[in-house]
Amino acid sequence: MASISKLSSPSPTYSSPSFKPESAQPKCFLDFRTKTDFGARVSSSRLSVRSDHPLRGCLVIRCSQLGGNGSHVKRTTLHDLYEKQGQSPWYDNLCRPVTDLLPLIASGVRGVTSNPAIFQKAISTSNAYNEQFRELVQSGKDIESAYWELVVKDIQDACKLFEPIYDQTDAADGYVSVEVSPRLADDTEGTIEAAKWLHKVVNRPNVYIKIPATAECVPSVEKVISLGISVNVTLIFSLPRYEAVIDAYLDGLEASGLDDLSRVTSVASFFVSRVDTLVDKMLEKIGTPEALDLRGKAANAQAALAYQLYNKKFSGPRWEALVKKGAKKQRLLWASTSVKNPAYSDTLYVAPLIGPDTVSTMPDQALQAFIDHGAVARTIDSNVSEAEGIYSALEKLGIDWGYIGSQLELEGVDSFKKSFDSLLDSLQEKANSLKLVSL
Repeated sequence: MASISKLSSPSPTYSSPSFKPESAQPKCFLDFRTKTDFGARVSSSRLSVRSDHPLRGCLVIRCSQLGGNGSHVKRTTLHDLYEKQGQSPWYDNLCRPVTDLLPLIASGVRGVTSNPAIFQKAISTSNAYNEQFRELVQSGKDIESAYWELVVKDIQDACKLFEPIYDQTDAADGYVSVEVSPRLADDTEGTIEAAKWLHKVVNRPNVYIKIPATAECVPSVEKVISLGISVNVTLIFSLPRYEAVIDAYLDGLEASGLDDLSRVTSVASFFVSRVDTLVDKMLEKIGTPEALDLRGKAANAQAALAYQLYNKKFSGPRWEALVKKGAKKQRLLWASTSVKNPAYSDTLYVAPLIGPDTVSTMPDQALQAFIDHGAVARTIDSNVSEAEGIYSALEKLGIDWGYIGSQLELEGVDSFKKSFDSLLDSLQEKANSLKLVSL
């Protein structure tokens, strides 16, 4: 693991907005530059909503007070999502300038997730990293060390912006996630050491170290939690693996020996849309009317059952003993919430998964869509029997949930490895060009 000898200073502290009752706020809304007709058709299942008109256009924050554009939204559906339903909306993206997060924070965003693919896009397509990267290369840093310095700077700066939320919620919210190297997905001990290193160099109370939920890394989660390090467990695609992740969290808390567990927290990132992408292909191959009718329903059905498992595992004598020491539940975080199939509603993986003590991390399109026309209501457990029926019906058609989970995990790990390697290659090319320029 590369080491960091000197870290850049974080950006100034952001003063978080005060969330007053809606009547005290000027009416604000979000406008999209491209006119869009949101005529949606709802299928027979409440777990599947389709739209003929996916959202397009860029986000423009507007406030009706004084009739002009404002720099901050005073009130959006994201505030209602948290205040009325107990779900935290997070933003699944990070790039420079990190201060671009400020309007999002004001509009109700309460945390940030990142991954190797996000940083690959941010660093390779922006000039905002050039100055720091040039200094790192000229000081003799190798490419991977330079990469981690760029990432750590962004994570530190973002953590500073969300720290007021972290403080206001007594460490329950306001986190920024950074992932260990995807090359370590099959390395238990390497992942533990990488997590310890990242936690040390970022040095922010509200950082989540992301660890993949591979079979090799589930023990890493337990160990890292036992060391008092907060973790975002990522790339969860199946119910059995999710249960193993919960057990790792509970085992880690119990093994920590800490009398106060209130600052050791975790989220379990349960991926959604990618499930439908794979299952839909299998259903189309089967081709029967029953199979085709189940398209777009597998992911949310499995997610609804994951929430039932969450409620079961975080109750009873074992959990109550940990609560007495200040332990917080490992919240379910809905990840991969962007819609891959344009025939589906652009809020398909957000609106049906609303429930207390959960997180929904949304990339730009999903976030903008939900702010613009999302409905805030508790939906995650509104029809559990239907979710059970869909899950079972898929099994009867020959859909192997074990295969779905393992295949998507392999694809997810491979995708992040490719993004990581591609970025390092791009940085090497940039370093070579900088050396030529300096010569």
